[in-house]
Amino acid sequence: MTRVAITAVGAVTPLGNDAATTWEGLTTGRSGVGKLTTFDAEGFAVRIAAQVKDFDAKAAIPARVGRKHLSRVGQFGVAAAWEAVRNAGLDEVPLDVYPAEERGVSMGASVGRPELQTLLDIGHLRATTGRPDAFICQPPAVTLTDDQNVPLAAMARMIGATGPMMGISTACAGSGHAIGEAFRAIQEGDAKVMVAGGYDSLTTWLDILGFSLLGALTDQHNDDPEHASRPFDADRSGFVVGEGAVAVVLEDMDTARARGATILAEVLGYASTLNAYRITDSPPDGSGAIQAMEGALADSGLKTGDIDYVVAHGTSTHGNDHSETVAIKKVFGDDADGLVVSAPKSMAGHLTSASLGLGVLAAIGAMKHSLVPPTVNLDKNDRGLDLDYVPHTARPMPVGAALVNAFAFGGSNTSIVIGAAGEDA
Repeated sequence: MTRVAITAVGAVTPLGNDAATTWEGLTTGRSGVGKLTTFDAEGFAVRIAAQVKDFDAKAAIPARVGRKHLSRVGQFGVAAAWEAVRNAGLDEVPLDVYPAEERGVSMGASVGRPELQTLLDIGHLRATTGRPDAFICQPPAVTLTDDQNVPLAAMARMIGATGPMMGISTACAGSGHAIGEAFRAIQEGDAKVMVAGGYDSLTTWLDILGFSLLGALTDQHNDDPEHASRPFDADRSGFVVGEGAVAVVLEDMDTARARGATILAEVLGYASTLNAYRITDSPPDGSGAIQAMEGALADSGLKTGDIDYVVAHGTSTHGNDHSETVAIKKVFGDDADGLVVSAPKSMAGHLTSASLGLGVLAAIGAMKHSLVPPTVNLDKNDRGLDLDYVPHTARPMPVGAALVNAFAFGGSNTSIVIGAAGEDA
């Protein structure tokens, strides 16, 4: 079976507008949560989010990829992909190494949709004119901006790809599916190099209102946003919406080595499952997550004792944190005692479709620097949540293999096993 290397990472997150700054934020426990800035949230029950800051699309994205047709979140995705492409040196790799048809793109993202205000304006126009066919004209470019495939097309253009292109919308599992399916494409010979990851931004007033009505967001820390995201803590009260993008470059291991690429890590296993339980809740017995983790481990060929670090989905909701902990204990058994588990969402918030991508960044950084990012705001133990969640402070330790989880609304689960770079990984 073809081995698959990770040769670069790119990121635009609430912790920083590149992968290095994001990693620094994760390891120092710096929070990216603050007051909402995408709209006036006065009067809303939730007025905080983890948002991208000081992002300059013109500096981050070359004009030749069609920047003018990208939405705000599309810009995040393309900027992260461009950083990964440059870090891998893929923009300079000739077509005789990777022919165009062997280059591809796979990204998780929310499906593009029109602004609700536009629909409200159309409804008002029809009500006041009495014309059921009345419509508000808008430039064709608006349609392009709302299209989920436009950022993928820009990414394909930047690397000259005519091979597989996958746009995946499975909520919080999106980047997990995107990276996993890119891994499969290379394993099975459908591609030799893939840019994969996810991008998302659910910080509009409609998104905040919707998640608030579901009872999923914390509304107890509007005046103390840095302490709002509290995975596994007894006083957790809901997740914090985030936004951003993370992209990785995956390559056929032999070709990557032959061209002299830096091998950051290796993708070893991947699995995807569905809970068939409730739309918004994780099964209390951890069943869907158990199947995903066991599947990824089986696919990797590793045993539970080979895994040093689990990058948790860790949303800071009561149900998810409990379900994931139960699942980890069930999968790892006695090996759970020596396992470390941490939650990047405690600092970066929930990047939804990009969340597993952030977990992969954390896993790669842990392997490279022998340093596991912490779970911040974990001040009070909750009954039954008794794993080693690396509270407050990053922990120096060697990491040879990591399991990264993403468990989404709708019951979609993904787990990916990442191994350290090296001939024997």
